[in-house]
Amino acid sequence: MLRCSIEGVPGDSEAVDGRSPGRRPRGHGAATGLADSRLVKAFYSDHFVLPLPAGHRFPMHKYSLLRDRVQQQLPAVELLEAPAAQDGELALAHDPVYVRAVAEGLLSAAQQREIGFPWSPAMAERARRSVGATIAAARVALREGVSAQLAGGTHHAYAGKGSGFCVFNDVAVAARLMQAEWHRRGHGAMLRVLVIDLDVHQGNGTASIFARDDSVYTLSLHGARNFPFRKEPSDLDVDLPDGCGDEAYLAALDTALERVWAAHAQGLPGLVFFVAGADPHEDDRLGRLKLSLKGLAERDRRVLQACHDRGIPVAVSMAGGYGHDIQRTVDVHHHTLAECLRYWQAWPQRRPGPLMEQSGP
Repeated sequence: MLRCSIEGVPGDSEAVDGRSPGRRPRGHGAATGLADSRLVKAFYSDHFVLPLPAGHRFPMHKYSLLRDRVQQQLPAVELLEAPAAQDGELALAHDPVYVRAVAEGLLSAAQQREIGFPWSPAMAERARRSVGATIAAARVALREGVSAQLAGGTHHAYAGKGSGFCVFNDVAVAARLMQAEWHRRGHGAMLRVLVIDLDVHQGNGTASIFARDDSVYTLSLHGARNFPFRKEPSDLDVDLPDGCGDEAYLAALDTALERVWAAHAQGLPGLVFFVAGADPHEDDRLGRLKLSLKGLAERDRRVLQACHDRGIPVAVSMAGGYGHDIQRTVDVHHHTLAECLRYWQAWPQRRPGPLMEQSGP
């Protein structure tokens, strides 16, 4: 069993696996086209840059900063270019008319305002790649236990519209696709999915898409007074007050996870999507909570430990983060990936759960 302690978070210059940090070429995983089975896989799409007007509050550059940090300080993480999600895949969770509108530039001015991004071919391509990264991470997680993507968590996108910097809902598309692929491989039982959404903003789009789907359980811990101001009912919502700090947050998380596992007493989920937002951090411009870097690292450990103990594979998305100092946001994401690495390294040591024993490629 991996031990969880709020102390002992690796420093920004410390290599998590004990090796000296060293810089590798950008996109080293994509350069060879080959995946290394000795490395935990993480998917990126930051080179598909969305052109934004001057002064836009979305921190587009944080994704390339994060990839640089991973290359320098987490040499056991293999970075792979995200594929683009295809129309048929997107249509598993989205209205095909909306998918076409995004692809062909047919979004109205009002739709673009609700998303928060102006339409461009680059916007559409970046949205596809963000979903493709979560799809790829989910496929790898089902084989190897843990995988991640360096963006994603676009949980405000509904079936027929985008919202809150989210064009397509990456988790919803990936969950439905993994269920379809699971069925095609001949498994009799449905692949049950759990979404653990710990971004500071409620996962309203995800909750709406899965509102009448008993095969997907949605948990959201979020700021009660934060966006979205009209929230959709998840299977379990935990509203947190402004200023909530480490101790209260972690207690609420423990209680929520206990309720989740109780709800699955008759059968565990076969895959978890962990939306690990950095925006609960005390430095975040939009977060309104007061979690420390150590508190967020402990959050990640508790989620990953709970899944590890039950033999449930996990696909992790970085989701939101809008720090006054964007490097602090990158710190949070970096430590999330460091925790992913720890649990991926421990994965072969556990006894596989019943679903993992059957999960072929």
